[in-house]
Amino acid sequence: MLKILLSGCNGAMGRTISELALQKDTVSVVCGVDRNTEQKYDYPVFENFNNVSVDFDVIIDFSHPSVLSGLIDFAAKNKKPVVFATTGYNNEQLELIKAQQENIPIFFSANMSLCVSLMRELAVKAFSVLNMDYDTEIIEKHHNQKVDAPSGTAIMLADAMTAEKQMHYEFDRHSKRQKRAKNEIGIHSVRGGTIVGEHEVIFAGTDEVLTISHTAYSKKIFASGAISAAEFLSTCKNGLYGMADLINNK
Repeated sequence: MLKILLSGCNGAMGRTISELALQKDTVSVVCGVDRNTEQKYDYPVFENFNNVSVDFDVIIDFSHPSVLSGLIDFAAKNKKPVVFATTGYNNEQLELIKAQQENIPIFFSANMSLCVSLMRELAVKAFSVLNMDYDTEIIEKHHNQKVDAPSGTAIMLADAMTAEKQMHYEFDRHSKRQKRAKNEIGIHSVRGGTIVGEHEVIFAGTDEVLTISHTAYSKKIFASGAISAAEFLSTCKNGLYGMADLINNK
């Protein structure tokens, strides 16, 4: 049985992973790390990584970017693989994660949903075909407790489409009094209620519009993806892996 250390165990996603793990025979959450050390499940919760005294096989992180430094040092020191599912990292933090791929297996994805990964591939294909003849816009919607905007998934979609073509990301047009530029991708955020997650990539051309969209109705899809990533990563050599690797392994 795969033994998981769950970083951010008392957050919304941490609780969802804990519940899902209880239903599985192949994995078990054996301990957690969270600033809130209340024990809500049958495993100990430590305030920081230095206090961890339980043996484990892999780390799943659904916490906060501020945790990264302590987490990455702990994982590298103990030679343990890490599934990074936290969003909101800055460029410096992303480079810190990538730098550790020579020391430990790392799985990183801005979205742990299998369908979002497929959406990414569809968007890349559509962007390459429609190119500059269509205007590309991204709309993402999340609950009112989400602190980062735009979402990591929205940026992931934009980055994937523009990997081979330089484009400008336009996040806010309210102060601009000019027509839309051809080399821009508009990225728009909505925050409200209990929306789990919705993403749309819009390709608007002359007399027609193509929309590729994904709607998440439950956090369980992200929890399931994170557990699948942990199971996959436990068999991997040192390196950086993502959803495409997980899909190809199925």
